[in-house]
Amino acid sequence: MPNYQGVWSLSTQYQNASGWPSPPLTASDLGILAGGRDSGSTNQNIIQYVFIATTGNANDFGDLSAAGSNMGMTASSTRAVFFGGLSRYRTIDFVEMASASNATDFGDISDTTSDYQLTAAGSNTRGVIVGLKNTNSPTNRIDFITISSVGDSTDFGNLTVSRGSIGTAGSTTRMVMSGGRNVGTYYNTMDYITIASAGNATDFGDSDLAGQGMGAVSSSTRAVFGGRFNNSNQNRIDYITIASTGNAADFGDLTSSRYYVGGMSNKTKGVFAGGDSATTLMDYVTIASTGNAVDFGDMTASLSRQNDGTGNAHGGLS
Repeated sequence: MPNYQGVWSLSTQYQNASGWPSPPLTASDLGILAGGRDSGSTNQNIIQYVFIATTGNANDFGDLSAAGSNMGMTASSTRAVFFGGLSRYRTIDFVEMASASNATDFGDISDTTSDYQLTAAGSNTRGVIVGLKNTNSPTNRIDFITISSVGDSTDFGNLTVSRGSIGTAGSTTRMVMSGGRNVGTYYNTMDYITIASAGNATDFGDSDLAGQGMGAVSSSTRAVFGGRFNNSNQNRIDYITIASTGNAADFGDLTSSRYYVGGMSNKTKGVFAGGDSATTLMDYVTIASTGNAVDFGDMTASLSRQNDGTGNAHGGLS
């Protein structure tokens, strides 16, 4: 850090307090993670952020309105929205990404029986939730919200197969849902929807390995799914071309085998964060290439069942 002397300006004081350099939260590569369980399996209300274009450790952003894990997340270029989760149930809350703060109530998930195993993705205008769970098992229901407004979610349509803990990512027009689990069965099913128009999902192809709890990142053309559980933790990464249909192809490996992984991306770099069992680990890939993941840094706390992350520059945003 520079050795400043004399009278410091406000900007210099900020740089001295927070490190040099310190990008503003309005940067176009902000990644957000929220919730999770600690090593004692206690649900947390932590919201963390990273700058995806660089590498380094996560920083504290604020708190969720209610602690939880296994939640869904998506974002526009300005707002991040958090859906449901274990012990949060139907709660939807949000933050404005330009300023670190606690989450504010958005509304409720319309399905009165939903609780956790949700995941989400979307465009700059619409967030889509999948993997809604009733008392005993996931359903095939898909819900959506308009991100710029507040209110309860609305029915969108149905998945081709009822399942939860799905990997979700997409482009500005299409969202792809990969894998998942329902009552002990692990799926390699991939579905897709057109985000702007409500309706049932359509078969896309098969993932490279059946499993649940994949992290998902995307550019405007490619979605990448990292980690999963299929009778044991896996380090598998696979990818698809979003605009086409077909089976996923091998991409490489995560730095460790794990699932319930949070995914964040800025169209160029994808970050996979946390996962069972209560790790602080974050690693990353370059989305347009293939190869093994590389260490990114550490989260602020050791958390498992992160299950989702988001950012203000993911592949669903123009």
